Amino acid sequence: MTHFQKLKKPSILKWVSSYFVENQLKPPFWQTGSFHIAQRQNPRLYRTKRSVVTENSDKTMFSDGENVARIPRATLKEAQAALLEYLHSTRSIHFTDAENMSKNSPHFLQKLLKKVESEKDVGSSMTRFLRYHPINEFEPFFESLGLKPCEYSPLLPRDLMFLSDDCLLLENYRVLCNYGIERNKIGKIYKEAIQVFQHEFGVLPLKLQAYQELGLSQSFMAKVIVCGPHLLIGDVDMKFIKVLEILRSVGFDYAWIEEHLSEHDSYNWSMILRVLNFFSEMGGRSELHGLISQHPGLLFEGSGYRMLSLIAFLLKFGSPLDQISSTFLQFPEIQVGQFVSNFIKCFLFLHEIEMEVNEIGKIVCSYPLLLGSIMLKKTNSLLGNLNVGKRRLCKYIQENPQELSKWVMGKRVVRLPDSGEDIKSQRLRMKFLLDLGYGENPNMIKKALKVFRGRGGELQERFDSIVNAGLDKKDVSEMVRVSPQILNQSKDIIQKKINILVNELGYPLSSLVSFPSYLSYTTQRVRLRLAMYSWLKDQGKAEPDLALSTIVACSDKLFLRQYVNHHPSGPQVWQDLKGIDIVREE
Repeated sequence: MTHFQKLKKPSILKWVSSYFVENQLKPPFWQTGSFHIAQRQNPRLYRTKRSVVTENSDKTMFSDGENVARIPRATLKEAQAALLEYLHSTRSIHFTDAENMSKNSPHFLQKLLKKVESEKDVGSSMTRFLRYHPINEFEPFFESLGLKPCEYSPLLPRDLMFLSDDCLLLENYRVLCNYGIERNKIGKIYKEAIQVFQHEFGVLPLKLQAYQELGLSQSFMAKVIVCGPHLLIGDVDMKFIKVLEILRSVGFDYAWIEEHLSEHDSYNWSMILRVLNFFSEMGGRSELHGLISQHPGLLFEGSGYRMLSLIAFLLKFGSPLDQISSTFLQFPEIQVGQFVSNFIKCFLFLHEIEMEVNEIGKIVCSYPLLLGSIMLKKTNSLLGNLNVGKRRLCKYIQENPQELSKWVMGKRVVRLPDSGEDIKSQRLRMKFLLDLGYGENPNMIKKALKVFRGRGGELQERFDSIVNAGLDKKDVSEMVRVSPQILNQSKDIIQKKINILVNELGYPLSSLVSFPSYLSYTTQRVRLRLAMYSWLKDQGKAEPDLALSTIVACSDKLFLRQYVNHHPSGPQVWQDLKGIDIVREE
């Protein structure tokens, strides 16, 4: 029996969450309320296109995903020229840098234009404005590096306005430009690894040179640095080098690696190395090459985190390594993120229909490819479309797991045929009601069918549990006729409440005959009321030997008025008792 099979159903989600923490993986999606299937670790929530110039248009449109501003082409050119003149001639910023800032900071220009009074002579007006109103040069600078205002605002230096005041920033920026990294991608490096721009003079070139001396080309490193700026912090990242060595040893060249890296992602080379080591343990080099060449996303999507989380999930369920290896060798043509999303949704579906924990484990271990390849409809939708209850659905899936593939998004779900068990259950329900004496009045049977919940066999089982506690069958029949709702709970709960009544509270079993509704109340309510009543008796503020029904059945408002408030300290004692474990629901 695996560790998973020992778990009880209520703790299953807590267990899965804790396992991710134990293995230093990110928390699973249900802890945050939404599932993480994004294909980027730092997803952009805006359009990446900076400007759109339409044909036969004299206006340029800038969009930040929230608002759109249209600036006439002539106005734009005058504004850019005025800003360039100010940055280069007045502020002595290198011409190439100044030109890049003026041409690639549309949001900043839009903000400046709102402050310029004249709309006819924009260039002169902006020049005059800049002469008397120095700007925060870091704003157009960061925007020209590819950052949006919402991204660079938290990064603006608090006590600086002029770029010349941060010599290290400019020096390291120019080192990266000269190395071949596009200016509009340097902003990503700054946002993710600001330490790169705090290196002392001459340090950054040495770090870049160290990687080139290992045989890595300048063009390759330019791409890799944008994807993983932390490579330029500290010494040479040996885990990165090890990843490259393993990939090259199984037949992948630098061009292939560069092709499959996305500049929109930030890679964790330590995580990728863990994935490669796991694959190496599963099979030989030929298998590793075939697997990664067919499914590079296993390695690069989320730095392999999604794949590792899936492996951890399967291992905890008890899947052997050779079976997990077989699963990945047969991996379908689907993105890893989508596969994991489908897999987890199927797992949650089985949990939501209240399938037993060990049965969920069997399906997860036996059909991982099926669960990851299908996008199931929502649970409530399936229950309605299939016209079936949770219990029957669990049994049907256990016997026909492949049927899950028919209940996916975009497909029409066919209702399950009527089950012989439903007919048998209805017959047992009717027999149970006739045995209780409802057969004398058809109207009573109709009402009873609406009140009783559960299958016929379950109702009889619950009834027998009360009889087996020591009561006469006739008395129990009368109890059910008076309070039919007492059978709308499981046998275990009924037995628990009887045990509390007799062994904990000290009431005779016969008190159930006169007050059968006791079984309908929560143990929390009963314990709290009786604890308060006992205290009031000790204080001489309550009559002794009150009936159980008198104490438990009245409303909270009436109980407070007639009993609790009769003593000055009663309300405080009442609140204190609510916090004691002995009166809490188990």
